[in-house]
Amino acid sequence: MPELPEVETTKRGIAPHLLHQTVSSVVIRQRQLRWPITPEMMTELPGQILRSVDRRGKYLILAASKNEASGIDTGKNYLLIHLGMSGSLRLVPVDSPAGKHDHVDITMTTGIALRYTDPRRFGCMLWFAGDPLLHPLLRALGPEPLSDAFAPDYLRVQAAGRKVPVKSFIMDSKVVVGVGNIYANEALFMAGIDPRRAAGRISAQRYALLTERIKEVLAGAILMGGTTLRDFTGATGQPGYFKQSLAVYGRGGHPCLRCGTNLREIRITQRSTVFCPGCQS
Repeated sequence: MPELPEVETTKRGIAPHLLHQTVSSVVIRQRQLRWPITPEMMTELPGQILRSVDRRGKYLILAASKNEASGIDTGKNYLLIHLGMSGSLRLVPVDSPAGKHDHVDITMTTGIALRYTDPRRFGCMLWFAGDPLLHPLLRALGPEPLSDAFAPDYLRVQAAGRKVPVKSFIMDSKVVVGVGNIYANEALFMAGIDPRRAAGRISAQRYALLTERIKEVLAGAILMGGTTLRDFTGATGQPGYFKQSLAVYGRGGHPCLRCGTNLREIRITQRSTVFCPGCQS
């Protein structure tokens, strides 16, 4: 599944080609994604200008509006995009042949199209008006991990009395967004924290360190273009390369890069969890 760094990489890849451009047409080949694409997207989006390309957690938010004859913007509409398990966005020439899983093309007057591809169809494209941060899918999300709101004492306060494993705790999007399975494994290893430990039984000092490591691992992944596992490639078709830097994820049974102890692989809430019994306590 594309995680926060992959979605951020996609945002940065597509934004320069979409900002302030006018949509000429929308082609919907398959409406049945996680939620059906509404017909209004195909009729209302053409003719509108894309005003911004933002990200909230793993969601992309495209804002669009029309210019009236007076030159004043009309009210904005929004397109909320989630890439699901295997979705991706590409920039392609408008006349590029569509493949089996190329479900939506949003074409610009510049001759390029934003193409949404999703073999498993677990993603979504939702067209709506109103404040996007109040949308039901976004309003309960926790802070962005690379923002100032994700402060050194934030996790300690949120964890008070919590008995769930710390790995599950930091992967809860209501606590903090975007710390997916890969990056939770890596950040906990970097902080020396056993992923099985109860969230409420970790000291403030260790949580402050974990906060730093979460920021570090996500920023590093964004810098390197995300992590290529199975399906994900960037907006221009170039893969991410952070996988080459993974210390524990996918390395169960191999020696720890830090101490040489064999890494253990277990399941926590049905997710693959790899840690070092020697380094993490």
